[in-house]
Amino acid sequence: MSTLADLLAEHTTLADHAAAHLQRLVAEWQLLADLSFADLLLSVRTDEGEVVTVAQCRPNTASTVFPNDEVGTVIEPRANPQVLRALATARIVRDEDPAWMGAMAIRREAVPVGYEGRVIGVLTRAVDLTHPRLPSPLELAYQDSANDLSQMVADGTFPLPEGNPRGLSTPRAGDGFIRLDERGIAVYTSPNALSAFHRMGWTSELSGTRLSEVAASLLTDPFESEDLGIMLDGAAGVHEPPAGPYRDIGMRMEVDASRATVLIRAVGLRPGGRSSGAVVLIRDVTEVKRRDLALISKDATIREIHHRVKNNLQSVSALLRLQARRTPNSEVRVALTEAVRRVASIALVHELLSGSVDEEVDIDEAVDRLVPMLVDVASGESPITVRHNDRIGVLASDRAMPLVMVLTELIQNAIEHGFAEPKPDARIDIEADRDVRRLRIALRDNGSGLPEGFDLASSNQLGLRIVQTLVSIELSGEVTAGPNPAGPGTEVLVTIPV
Repeated sequence: MSTLADLLAEHTTLADHAAAHLQRLVAEWQLLADLSFADLLLSVRTDEGEVVTVAQCRPNTASTVFPNDEVGTVIEPRANPQVLRALATARIVRDEDPAWMGAMAIRREAVPVGYEGRVIGVLTRAVDLTHPRLPSPLELAYQDSANDLSQMVADGTFPLPEGNPRGLSTPRAGDGFIRLDERGIAVYTSPNALSAFHRMGWTSELSGTRLSEVAASLLTDPFESEDLGIMLDGAAGVHEPPAGPYRDIGMRMEVDASRATVLIRAVGLRPGGRSSGAVVLIRDVTEVKRRDLALISKDATIREIHHRVKNNLQSVSALLRLQARRTPNSEVRVALTEAVRRVASIALVHELLSGSVDEEVDIDEAVDRLVPMLVDVASGESPITVRHNDRIGVLASDRAMPLVMVLTELIQNAIEHGFAEPKPDARIDIEADRDVRRLRIALRDNGSGLPEGFDLASSNQLGLRIVQTLVSIELSGEVTAGPNPAGPGTEVLVTIPV
């Protein structure tokens, strides 16, 4: 089954950051579906001008109105004109009359997905109106919050990138729901949320209380009490959202009370840029936390393995460097020095993985740490400036390892061969262009250029053979070399699918 990233890559040429916003929306939209009692469909305009559905979500709080999979369906303008109107007007479009699907009456609402001042998709809310009834206070509180979130989707303010350094999960609306007003006062509390607070030690009603004060009074850690109060009041709009040292707290916390451990998440409501309070979700995770301790232990073991591999590789690198200094043969010394550099690049990736919880590597950080080492070792009397101009991004460890080695070899090759003769303004530029389909990295230098008749495919240099092998086999990409279009020197292009 195709993922959202696959479908966006197939049907659109959205920029990487716009596609990331849609990914965040789909990651968070279960909350909107549950609060709306509605099915959600995400549609985008294709490069051919059609509108196709690329994601679907069903509510946990109501029966679905779309039992079949709608992903991949092209929207017909006559059957669903409000989607096209939302795309054209950048405004929420609500139908006056429900549409009928067999014996089911469906009310649709098209919400434009805003991002940086433009519409990059449409979110359709579809609700079954076949059996109308008087809504309960819980349903009214849900729907009021859902309307605020829908307006924030149109504004481009939901969801925003949110710090979650501990990788905490998200409680569902059914786990426990609290609606706060702009003063941080609880105006509605669901029965499940009240039960969670009772297990934490609270014995009274929550409605009408300042939730930040109540929650903070129940926690055993005074620092967690302060952080939780700042988070809840910041989400509600009592003061600015967490900033400075509190920014990394994010808007979710796992906290310990005297009797229970709960997961709390706060979602600020800012429809139209105006504070409207917050939605607070809460779940009792006392038993789940006990099981997670075993997984945390395994994760720590994996990171420790990466750390030890890094240490072992550094030991190997030190032995090779020592041997290179003692050998009288200059060719052997060069070969050992190159081996030291290659081992060091692999060790660096393992060092980054030892501090990662998701087996991913920030390539930009790796490049920024490798460049000074390469320049110091190989530049000699010719000072060389290496400029890292664009962000490459994050890759999984199995793709990061070969890419870092490729970049190491190319930078080293440019330093050794492009600037064999000293040059006062020697420069290497690393530029990247990444979208939902591919990553392209260009290395351009202003050195002596390629020798006449040079052919990358037939080159017998070990470094270039390593580059070709890693790019074609490990990364399933392409590498080309030619003159620098911006002036003298060489340009090497590496293109890999992402």
